[in-house]
Amino acid sequence: MTAYKLNPLTDPRWPEFTNSNPEAFIFHTREWLNAIHLTYGYEPVVFTTSQEKTLSNAVVFCHIRSWLTGTRLVSLPFSDHCQPLAKELDLETILSDLENQRRSKKLKYVELRPLENNDQMEARFNFSNSESFYFQKINLRPDVDAIYKNFHDSCIRRKIRRAGRENLVYESGRTEELLKKFRHLLLLTRRRHRLPPQPASWFQNIVHCLGEMVTIHVLSKDGIPVSSVITLTYKKSMIYKYGCSDAHFNSMGGTPLLFWKVIQQAKEMGIEEFDLGRSGYEDQGLIAFKEHLGAISSTLKYYRNPAPQIQRKRLISGSAWARQAMVRLPDPLLAGIGQLLYRHIG
Repeated sequence: MTAYKLNPLTDPRWPEFTNSNPEAFIFHTREWLNAIHLTYGYEPVVFTTSQEKTLSNAVVFCHIRSWLTGTRLVSLPFSDHCQPLAKELDLETILSDLENQRRSKKLKYVELRPLENNDQMEARFNFSNSESFYFQKINLRPDVDAIYKNFHDSCIRRKIRRAGRENLVYESGRTEELLKKFRHLLLLTRRRHRLPPQPASWFQNIVHCLGEMVTIHVLSKDGIPVSSVITLTYKKSMIYKYGCSDAHFNSMGGTPLLFWKVIQQAKEMGIEEFDLGRSGYEDQGLIAFKEHLGAISSTLKYYRNPAPQIQRKRLISGSAWARQAMVRLPDPLLAGIGQLLYRHIG
């Protein structure tokens, strides 16, 4: 068997393949890949053993070229997971071809981020576990009352009732005004975490490319935004991708109420699963919050060839003094650092 290469941004077979493949997720779609390409300049590429008019298998990557972090293939940057849409001999053929390309083109590494843990990655395909995360999702198949009863009483339900007395206003959509409110809260949150924000162009391109598949949700108090999340919707899944808030209003319970509003909206749309994404092991507060929403937890593993010599340290985390300095930077400078750094860390 032979591995072939195609461009998912232009090949007419790609949308049909992702729409029909039951394992394809929003991160496989042309729309998501185009948002990545427009923002960061990464080149999306698909490898397949199929030459037919209809694709039968595929593994999608982005080709990242960075003078700072090296040239590599990642499946996929800025995506919590990306299941290879190939199995057995097809997958083995593709990964063997990629090993040859890695050596001949002097790629720093090839990375896979499968949704399903795969022991064969290490046993047969010469990939090693490079990073691990908590992965959490909520089953939305039960009725709304059952989902609400599954929330933690004091950590979620009580806060929802508290927020209900605050006359918070809920808005959802994808307007420029909602995006502006989200960006305001994002800057506050990233500063609080001593991290630069993602580029403004990234969120603009997500909205532009994904259209109705993306929704910005905002809760406000007296016209002031207090909490916001961005969700993505594809097939029967809703994905929580980004969240932020103003800590001065945390006592109102806005964030639990906002997630409850999002879940109710998802139920109205016939969504069956709420993907809450990955969390680092060190972020116990976020992990606990998702569990209190009734999420089921599992382990998400990333695999890399060749194996990293040491556990990867994320460039965006920076040193202690750099993170401390970010607290004091004015908004335009903090945003500018994010614009410069993120294209190197995918």
